[in-house]
Amino acid sequence: MAKVLIIDDDRVLCLMLEKIVKDVGHEAESEQTLQQGLAKAKVGGHDVIFLDVHMPDGSGLDCLKQFRALPDAPEVIIITSLGDPDGAEIAIKNGAWDYIEKPLSAQKIILPVKRVLQYRDNLRAIEKTPPVLIKDGLVGQGKDIEACLKQLALAAASDASVLITGETGTGKELFTKTLHANSKRKDRSLVVVDCGALPETLVESSLFGHEKGAFTGADHAKHGLIKMADGGTLFLDEVCELSLPLQKAFLRVLQEKTFRPVGGQQEVTSDFRLVAATNQDPDAMVRAGMFRKDLLYRLRAINIHLPPLRERRGDIGSLMLFYMERITRRMDCAEKGFSPEFIDTLKRYEWPGNVRELVNVLESAISAAGDAPILFPAHLPEQLRVVMARAAVEAAATCQPESPSPPTFPVPSLPTANATPPTYRAYRENVLSGAEKVYFEHILEQTAGDLKEACRLSGIGRSRLYTLLKKHGLSRKN
Repeated sequence: MAKVLIIDDDRVLCLMLEKIVKDVGHEAESEQTLQQGLAKAKVGGHDVIFLDVHMPDGSGLDCLKQFRALPDAPEVIIITSLGDPDGAEIAIKNGAWDYIEKPLSAQKIILPVKRVLQYRDNLRAIEKTPPVLIKDGLVGQGKDIEACLKQLALAAASDASVLITGETGTGKELFTKTLHANSKRKDRSLVVVDCGALPETLVESSLFGHEKGAFTGADHAKHGLIKMADGGTLFLDEVCELSLPLQKAFLRVLQEKTFRPVGGQQEVTSDFRLVAATNQDPDAMVRAGMFRKDLLYRLRAINIHLPPLRERRGDIGSLMLFYMERITRRMDCAEKGFSPEFIDTLKRYEWPGNVRELVNVLESAISAAGDAPILFPAHLPEQLRVVMARAAVEAAATCQPESPSPPTFPVPSLPTANATPPTYRAYRENVLSGAEKVYFEHILEQTAGDLKEACRLSGIGRSRLYTLLKKHGLSRKN
């Protein structure tokens, strides 16, 4: 039996959906605002949440991650009266189970609930006997990285193609090595192909191999990288760098697991498991006509997206300890401690180069420290310290409250050059009188005409205040 929560500002619709869910033996309740819905979801232990997009207190899409982050991660089905392709994309990318349009029918409600229960039962069965993952070098305990490790463990148990995406330095090659080490192919080769570094003139020969005499200099037959991965794993790093003609050729290799070496007459087979990686957005490249859609489908049987380091700052401490041991062992020196300021600086940095940059920075700091047992911010590379110093100054300037602008008063203009100017005393009295009137208008506005409060703010006595208000024709509260 499932527990279902419906969040929609249409009370009649909520009651209808509750009845549909209860009629098939499940529990159901509803709320009409996002705030109330989120509060109920936090304590409800729901399996499924039907969430409307347009709510009185915000967008359901904006709150989707909050619902998905709840304990036991309830499955969220977005419902909307206005179909929006962009909204559907946002929903799926943020973890929605489905995105369905109104009007809603019993079938549109019951079938997703049934599928969610099947899915969650399968998950619970897997979690009872979670796959053991040997993760040498993979460090992190945050929710995002744990989700990636769970995907990695499931991928290692299958033979499906895997696409690993993420910014430069997030650990795509390390994930691939871990995937291979935990797979049934671990005793065979892991062949790494840097697609961006393949020599253009020899790219086909490098991948497919060649026969003797196939081209000038081919004085003997040679296996290509694809054949070298036979029985093991083929890793295409920066796969989006492949040219369109080569993408077409490689698509056939994936489909048939056969290819023809350069200059060869016979088809050659290779039973490899494919893992590909890219720091680019493959979908954007497909839209731009730079990457084949059919090849992307083949590559992305399983997609693991690695979060950037700036989104997992809680892992920085454990990463530092892990790499400290490795770096100092390689440099044959004693491990060092970290001052609180050193750790704080690293946690505030944005890390555009991600984990790879962290390792380089730590190595630089250890070298700069020499025999010193503790690392301080002064040991960090100068460029990083400059970036952090500039960021601190800019943040302080942004947070500093603006000084209120001094009030402006109307200043009487002087006569034209041919007219006789007033005396200084007359001009001065005129300016002061105008300033005086503006000031007391402001005081009365601030105090809502309360003379006691006006005296306190202005610092003058009640009788004097009466006189000045009367002089300028300003009304007062009795």
